[in-house]
Formats: sequence, C-alpha cells, structure tokens
Amino acid sequence: MLLDRSDEREVLDRLLKAVTRGESRALVVRGELGVGKTALLDDLVGRASGCRVERVVGVQSELKLAFAGLYHLCRPMLGWAERLPGPQRGALYTAFGVGDGPAPDRFLVGLAVLGLLAEVARERPLVCVIDDAQWLDTASVQTLTFVARRLGVESVVVILAVREPHELDLSGLPELVVGGLPDKEARALLGSALRGPVDEQVLDRIVAESRGNPLALLELLREATSAELASGLLSGGTLPGRIDASYLERIVALPEETRRLLLVAAVEPVGDSVLVWRAAGLLGIGADAVAPAAAAGLIEIGARVRFPHPMVRAVVCQAASLEERQHAHRLLAEVTDSGTDPDRRAWHRGHGAAGPDEEIAAELERSAGRARARGGPAAAAALLERAAELTLEPARQAERVLAAAQARHQAGMTGAARGLLSLAESEPLDDLRRARAELLCAQIAFTERRGGDAPRLLLKVARGLEPLDVRLARETYLEGLSAAMFAGAGLREIAEAARAAPRATQFPGAGDLLLDAVATRLTDGYAAGVPMMRRALHAFRGSNLPEDEGLRWLWLASTTAAHTWDDGTWAVLADRYVRLARDGGALAVLPLALTLRTVVYTFLGKLPAAAPLIEEAEEATQATGSPPIPMAAMLVAAWGGRVAEAFRLINATVAEVAIRGEGFGLTVARWAEALLCNSLSRHDDAFVAASQVGDVSPPELGLSAWGILVELVEAAARSGRPEHAHAALQRLTETTRASGTDWALGVEARSRALVSGHEAADRLYREAISRLSRTHVRGALARAHLLYGEWLRRERRQADAREQFRLAHEMFTVMGARAFARRAARELQAAGEPVRRRSVDTDCGLSSREEQIARLVAAGLTNPEIAARLFLSPRTIEWHLTKIFGKLNIASRRQLRRSALWPGP
Repeated sequence: MLLDRSDEREVLDRLLKAVTRGESRALVVRGELGVGKTALLDDLVGRASGCRVERVVGVQSELKLAFAGLYHLCRPMLGWAERLPGPQRGALYTAFGVGDGPAPDRFLVGLAVLGLLAEVARERPLVCVIDDAQWLDTASVQTLTFVARRLGVESVVVILAVREPHELDLSGLPELVVGGLPDKEARALLGSALRGPVDEQVLDRIVAESRGNPLALLELLREATSAELASGLLSGGTLPGRIDASYLERIVALPEETRRLLLVAAVEPVGDSVLVWRAAGLLGIGADAVAPAAAAGLIEIGARVRFPHPMVRAVVCQAASLEERQHAHRLLAEVTDSGTDPDRRAWHRGHGAAGPDEEIAAELERSAGRARARGGPAAAAALLERAAELTLEPARQAERVLAAAQARHQAGMTGAARGLLSLAESEPLDDLRRARAELLCAQIAFTERRGGDAPRLLLKVARGLEPLDVRLARETYLEGLSAAMFAGAGLREIAEAARAAPRATQFPGAGDLLLDAVATRLTDGYAAGVPMMRRALHAFRGSNLPEDEGLRWLWLASTTAAHTWDDGTWAVLADRYVRLARDGGALAVLPLALTLRTVVYTFLGKLPAAAPLIEEAEEATQATGSPPIPMAAMLVAAWGGRVAEAFRLINATVAEVAIRGEGFGLTVARWAEALLCNSLSRHDDAFVAASQVGDVSPPELGLSAWGILVELVEAAARSGRPEHAHAALQRLTETTRASGTDWALGVEARSRALVSGHEAADRLYREAISRLSRTHVRGALARAHLLYGEWLRRERRQADAREQFRLAHEMFTVMGARAFARRAARELQAAGEPVRRRSVDTDCGLSSREEQIARLVAAGLTNPEIAARLFLSPRTIEWHLTKIFGKLNIASRRQLRRSALWPGP
C-alpha cells in the first residue's frame, strides 16, 4: 500500500491520461535509494490498463555492455522494426548485434528507437518504464534521453527512474522528485510492520534517522532486536551502513550452497535464470538451495532472477571474497554460448581472470571491436581498459590503453581520454605509439578549442609521423590545415611542412590531392595552386569517392571550390556532403554540412530555401547536444536585411570566437557585418567592419577574396576612400585573374567599375552583368544591376538607371534580400518611378513547426524523410500534417506542393 503519495500518483495519472489521448510524455522520477520510486512505478504499471507496458531495470554490472539496457527494452518489440526506413532499421540491428553493417551513428539509432516505439504504439498506447537508469550503459542512456526529448504525439510514455545522486545528463526532461514520507505516514508504515511493544523514543529515532525513507524504516526496524525496541536502547551506526548490515546479516546466516547460488545470480547481469542454474549445476548446487534465500526475502528465481532491491545484489557481491567473485564469473563464462553471445562471455572471462592472461585480453579486444562496430565507443573503451589490465607485454598493453583512450574520445568523454593518455605515456612507448598518443592529445585540443594551440600540436605530430607512417602523417597535416583555418593562424607554416613531407605512394586519393593542392596554394601562391585545386575537386566530385573520406574532408573540399570561384562545383560538393551525412546517419557532422549548403544557397540567392536548412541544422545541434554553428544563420540574416537579428548573431559570434581564439569565425562575422552595412548604404560602418579583418586576415583563408575584399572595395569607394578601394581591388584581382571563372571575373569587373572613370565604368558594369548572368550566383548579379543603376543615375541617364533598378529590385525581392530591395526601391523612386509593391499573404495561421513541415512536404519529402530531418517520429509528422491540411483547407500533399508559399530546398 502506498502511503501519502497522492501528489506523485497524480503526476503519473496525468501521464496515463495523456498517452490514452494520443499524446506522448517523458518523465524523470528522481529520489534517493529506497525512497519508494519502484513502488510508485509498480502502482503506475498496475493502473496502466489498455496500455502495453515494457519495463527494464538497470544493472550496475552491465554498465560496460553497449546498448545492453536498450536491447532489453526493445527486444520484445523488434518485430515492428521491419516498418522502419532501411538506414534506421540497419542501425538498430547493428547496434543490437543482430545484423551486420558499418558502425551506426548513435543519433541514427535514437531515431530508429523513436520510430520503433511509435510503430508499436499504433496498436495501443505504450508505457516504457526504466528503473535504476543510473546503472544503464552509456549508449542506452544517450539513446533513451534522445528519444525522450523528441517525443511528440506517438502515444508513448518514457519514464526514467534514477537514484540520487546520479551523473546522468537528463537536462530538459520534466522531473518528479520523490521524497521521504511525512512523520505520520512513516509511523503508519512502521505500525504495519511491528510485532510487539516499541518504545516511543525508538520510533522517534527510527523516523528521524530514516528521514521517511520507506526502505530505511523497514530495514532499521528489521535490524533492531525486540529488547532494543522495547527498551529504547537502539544501537548506533550510520543509515547506509545499518541497511547494509541488515542485508549482510541475513546473507551470512544462509547455508553455504545458498550463498554461492546468490553470488552467481548477483554477478549474472541479465537475470537469465537458465544461465544461473547451469552455472549452479557446475557447482553441484540443486534447486532446493534457493529456498532459504527466498524465505529471507533476498531473491526470487522464476523465469527471471529478481532481487528485491539493487542493494541486495551489491551486498551479496561485497560479502564474497575477490576469489569467489572471480570464480562465479568463470562459471558463467563457461555456460555462456560463445556463438550467440560472445561479448557477454568475454566480459565474464575478463572479470573472472585472476591475473594477466593474453588469451582473455585478446578476446576482450575483439569484443571491443564489435562494440565499436555497433556504435558503442564507451563500451569498447571499458573492454579495452580491462584487456590492458590483463596484458603483461608492455607494448601490447600500451596499444590497448591508447585504443581505449581513442574510444573514450570518440564517445565524447575527453576527461577520461586524457586520463588514459597519461597512463599510456607513463609507460615506455615506441616512436609510433608515442606519436599516436600525441595525435590524440592534439585532436582533443581541437575538439575542445577550435582555435588555440591545436594547429601547433598537429603540426608537431605530423612531422614526427613522417618517418613512421606516411599515410597518417599526411592525414594529420590535413587536419592541421583545417585547424589552422579555424584558428586563422599558422597556415603557411603547416603548408610548408606538408609540401616537404613525403608524397602519397602509387595512386593518391582525393584527400591526398586536396592536401597537395591546399599546401601549394598557401606556399607558392594562388595561381600555382588553382590547377591542383581543380584536380582535387574533380576527385571529390567523382563517383568512386569513399564515403568515409567524403564525410571527413568534403567540408574542406567544398570551401576550396568556393575559393576557386567555382560556383557549380561548390554547389555540387555541398549537396553531396549533406546527402552523405543524411544517408549515412552521420548526424555529428550534419550541422556543418547543412551550414555549408546554407552558405551556398545564400550566394545563389535562394534565401527562402536556406531557411529550412538552418532550422534542420538547429534541430540537429539540439538533438545531438553539439555546439551551434551560427555562421549560416548570421549570413542569411545579413543578406535578408534582418538588421536586429543579424547584429545580435554577429555580436554573439564575435564574443564567442574571441574566447576560443578562432580567427575564422571573426572573419565571417565581420564579413556579415560589412555586407549588411553595405546593403543599408551605411558604407562608413561597412568600411570599419571590413577593415578590422581585411588587412590582417590571412589572404589564404579565401574569405578575404570573395568575402571581405568585395565588401571592402564597395565600402571604401562609396565612403570617399579611393586609395583603400584600389588596394583592396589589387588584392582581389590576384585571385580573380588566376581563377578566370565568370563568377570571379564578373565580381572583379563590378568592383573595378566602382573605382573607374566614365567610359571604363560603363563597360565594366556591362561586362560584370554579362559574366554573372552565366553563373548561378544571383546575389552578385543583382548587386551588379543595383550598382550599375546607381552609376547611371549619377550620370543622369535616368531611363537606363530605372531599367537596372527594376531588375535589381525584382531580384532582391524574390530572393528575400529585404535591405538590398529597399535600397533598390529608394533609387528607383529617386530616378522618377514609383515602386510597385509585391506582396504575398503567407499568414495562414501555421505555427513555425507546421511551416517547417509544409516546406518539406512542398519539396516532395515523405513523412519518414521529414521525420528523420526534424528528429521526430513519422506519427508526429502525420499529426502536424493533419493540422496543416485543416488550416489551409486542402486535402492532399499534391495541393500543398502546388502552393508557392513554401519553396522547398
């Protein structure tokens, strides 16, 4: 019977009512050991009539088995996995070890679990109860919290019960804190268990010491003798110690065979009664041995093994010696099938080893490889750490410690990775292993601080790797160049070292070509690097590009395409990067891929299509917990003329990158500021912004050419600073002439016209418009029309000026560049022609989420595809789509796709 839990039961009742209405909920039930969380969950399950209930309990010994807890929860529902999209189904099967495939992205596994629960709940509401979640493995916790944060209208409830204190990241999830019973109810509970006279002072002391904790109340009462209860002379001791002592006293009093059976059951983490009885059989223990423990309320063995409380399991293990625990693990390893469950067998063998054992260490290492392949780097690290402990040969031990450190870093556990690195470096390492340790240290530094000392560290490592591993050295040089681009410093030094390093042997891959091209550009100049950059870009456009190489280096290849003024290749590579990230479920890199694609769309004048990409990137960063990348939103806001929003993003970015020492981010922020100010005709402000980085930003960053320098020429020319405009134009010409594309030469002609005399300016503006008309860069073309019109109006050629202003105003309006459109409108009015307003009523009463979904439907995406992009379940998309159809008074996706209100990406 639950005592005084009306408030807690009301919260849980609301969850049940919500799920029966078709809604979804998540809840964290939080409280100290023994406070009654499990009793509340038992009560909830008993009242969940009409719902399907799936329940699991975290087991401390399974902390190192990847996806173990999640598998126990999902195993009864795997029949519904066939309804999932192929990539999600494959990721789920691979994570659970029931299918083969590349290591799945953990967020793709999360989407698969979200979809699985939604499919199961189509038949009847689903209640998922996870007790003792603090004992779940890392991969399971990350996946379940991901799912809990993305629930919508699937008729699913996810409840995570955790003990206090705990170290899980459950931020953003609603909480129910369960405290102790009030004094009146605590006394009532004691009264229900009393079997004789009790001194009132003893009752007061038990209630006070237990703080109303039901488990503590009953265990303190059980521990006390009749004489103590009657006399008031209760012995001392701390509360946890007294509870432990109470369990320990009952365990020690059991027959030896029963204690041995209890120990085998305690170290078997799954609760598999068949395995427990098989192991007991090896000890010659029969079924009657369980009776004394069951009578003492310590265990139940039926279809599953159940302890009344996790503390019982812990005390059973503590009561046994190390040798006895190791023996129990060895028995369980012997009865675990190596064919169907090799990882659990390896885990038991690892815990059963009494000393160094290379055979067991190698088995753990193989198990770690399988864990990593299933997307469980944290589990792989734990297995490798145990393998290292069992390794006697120093070099092999160091290898396994390094591998464990890499797995910890991959799992996002940089503190643990650093600790393992320190352990590895304390041992004698050969040159290659020491270089790999230093490489990991540098990679951690880049992860934590995109600027800072990462370029210097990577350069040092790359040089040291040259005589040891040429391939790894070249990859490290490319990583160093990437880090230096973010930092905005050290590029030339790394490039010179890369040029002097050994070349790739035989057939260079796309990454090798990119390294040689970028290094050549930085050392020998832009003109010398252009042919090599184009060769590398051709390799990245090729059909035989390996997926892993594309995911690793396409961001740099795409940026290089922009630096060569190749708008066609830039767009192709950015699209390919997004497609690879989406199709491969590489959600960790998806925000960066979407950012690059958004920047491309901005230059192509597709601001309406860029908006959903920004939203998708924000969804990805929120879902994955990765830091936001404001560059795309900042540039779109600047191009869109959303002044307040743009300046807010610019100022926030400047402050953030200053802390990290990230020169690249500062360059982008000042570029966006200069562009915005030029669009507002605030040319003095634009000059100040561009000058802050235009003279100091390394020209090799590329942004200096087609970003900052373009704005600086216009700002200087229009603010009466011709000498600054000519200097910026000269630097700009160094790249545009060597590139020779229509985009490059068109922008150069437009910029040169700003500082040229009468006849030359007219010819140059016409050339700029002609060249830019042959490109996809509509924003640059619209600005050419605007600038030419302004020049024509000053030349008193009003009719010609009006034609240019009309074109510019129409283009800017269509692409959503409001500040530039207003500037063109003012000029058109000044030239003697009123502006005809273009207005489209897009206020249909849709929420921002509904508009987001409507755009994607209009682009032709299916519900599962939209769900994957927005990290929601298909059922939630269906629900939103029903509301969208009602608000728009339409009945089909075809009608929505015919609408011009939501142009898709």
